[in-house]
Amino acid sequence: MSDKIIRIGGASGYWGDSAMATPQFLKAGGLDYIVYDYLAEITMSIMARARARDPNAGYARDFITAMLHQNLVEIAGQGVKIIANAGGVNPRACGEAARALIADQGLDLKVAVVLGDDLMEQKDRLSPKEMFSGESFPDPEKLASINAYLGAFPIAKALDEGADIVITGRSVDSAVTLGACIHEFGWGADEWDKLSGGTLAGHLLECGPQATGGNFTDWQLVVDSIDNIGYPIGEVSADGSFDVVKAEGTGGIVTVGTVSEQMLYEIGDPQAYIVPDVVCDFSDVRISQVSKDRVNVSGARGYPATDTYKVSATYGDGWRAGTLMSFYGVDADKKAEGYANGTFKRARAVLRASNLGDFSETSVEVLGAESQFGEDRQIDGSREVVLKMAAKHPEQAGVGILLKEATGLGLATPPGLATFVAGRPKPSPVVRLFSFLVPKDELTIEIDFGDRELTFERPVTETFADGMIERPGLPAAPANDGEMVEVPLIDLAWGRSGDKGNKANIGIIAREAAYLPYIWAGLSEDVVAKRFAHFLEGDTQRFLMPGSNAINFLMDEVLGGGGVASLRNDAQGKGYAQVLLAQPISIPKDMAEKL
Repeated sequence: MSDKIIRIGGASGYWGDSAMATPQFLKAGGLDYIVYDYLAEITMSIMARARARDPNAGYARDFITAMLHQNLVEIAGQGVKIIANAGGVNPRACGEAARALIADQGLDLKVAVVLGDDLMEQKDRLSPKEMFSGESFPDPEKLASINAYLGAFPIAKALDEGADIVITGRSVDSAVTLGACIHEFGWGADEWDKLSGGTLAGHLLECGPQATGGNFTDWQLVVDSIDNIGYPIGEVSADGSFDVVKAEGTGGIVTVGTVSEQMLYEIGDPQAYIVPDVVCDFSDVRISQVSKDRVNVSGARGYPATDTYKVSATYGDGWRAGTLMSFYGVDADKKAEGYANGTFKRARAVLRASNLGDFSETSVEVLGAESQFGEDRQIDGSREVVLKMAAKHPEQAGVGILLKEATGLGLATPPGLATFVAGRPKPSPVVRLFSFLVPKDELTIEIDFGDRELTFERPVTETFADGMIERPGLPAAPANDGEMVEVPLIDLAWGRSGDKGNKANIGIIAREAAYLPYIWAGLSEDVVAKRFAHFLEGDTQRFLMPGSNAINFLMDEVLGGGGVASLRNDAQGKGYAQVLLAQPISIPKDMAEKL
């Protein structure tokens, strides 16, 4: 077994992330790769609209103007390779911009662009069913983007051919890391455990400082240093295991808790985490603290890849609008609710008079009155709240009426209304997600080096089948023969939640292995479904991950459509773990006294 280790820095978790990571990495030195994840479904639709206005747009311009422009000389000097999915819906234009910048700075760097994910030219020939809901394919005229999630092997091929910078369009987020591992270690398409380990490394790096203390349950440990938080570095070994660290002298922390939370972020079945190159099984992954700010991750398993690519299309489906305003004083929450009711009554009267029809959906949330907790709220009456009200309508004019009447009712409101931002909010298009599968054989993937192009030949191996997965045994029933007391789940566990379309997941990790049986017993699917009954319209599933003493919950139809298709205050479920961490769990009294 080779003792080679490659060091990869995760510098960007989304389009709009801070630009501090790249200079932080370069100042520390010693990296082989810096990788960037810019894309999400809504990002693709925004970039698609930009490309429609300007054929040279549609990619993450700040990757060129901020990241490369400011750091390219140092990147070249240190010999660090760059991999980014900054290409969005126009990766060729992004590549051309990078080559122009390189020439302007007099450097000798080779840029490769991975092409083949964009299926918009096929929109009139496609007729798939939505892979989750079974809905029919949208009207092609409403489509904004159609992109397949490509994998890591084309990136590795670009590196094999001498690329210093690799730019992709839509690839899975972790592929930018896995591609570097495949190139450096020569992993084959049938070395599934290694590919799964490299995918997990990419999954931990893809959201930047969420692995180093950002969005962490124990936020008090890091809040004083987040201004200089360290971005994560993966030190990957040839067997697929790796350490997570951060640069010396930076803020944040790297602990079992921070890394475990990020592992469970935005996953469904942890034994069938599907990416184009492998089906990952994270159920027996072991996460251990090696030293201060150094955590080792091992034990990922893999199964053969599927023979399809997941494709995400985005399309327009009417309009939405909303507004925020605060109320304070005695019974502020009731004032806010009264004002919202009056606004919708008046707006609906105007809609009827205008023959526009009713709103297709409305939402009222009183933030500060624990509206996010549903029936589990613990307060009745609040002296200070923020009212969020929003609506959808097929016509832009329909939601415009809501905004106009919300403003026009300002002098008739209960007392205590206050606003900070001047001006009326504007309507915005509702963008929905439509996911489906296409056979891998139907896509042609090409790699553009500027002066030449080559066609990527996909390696073919055995195909994944559901029967390959062996589920772990369930925890033994906890002993309840002594005196039992209830404690909030947060005393026993860390938690992290996120979204995938209209689904949300909540990962719960026991702080100690001894707590897991009690958490498993106390958090049944029914208990979790009841906790989110005010949001949940679909099913709830529970998955055990004994290697990391964790449980993952997956809830369907819980985000009101998700992303910009949703009217919710938290349309991506980012705070759902915080709701669940308040759930009481029954444990022995002597265990509680040791907390």
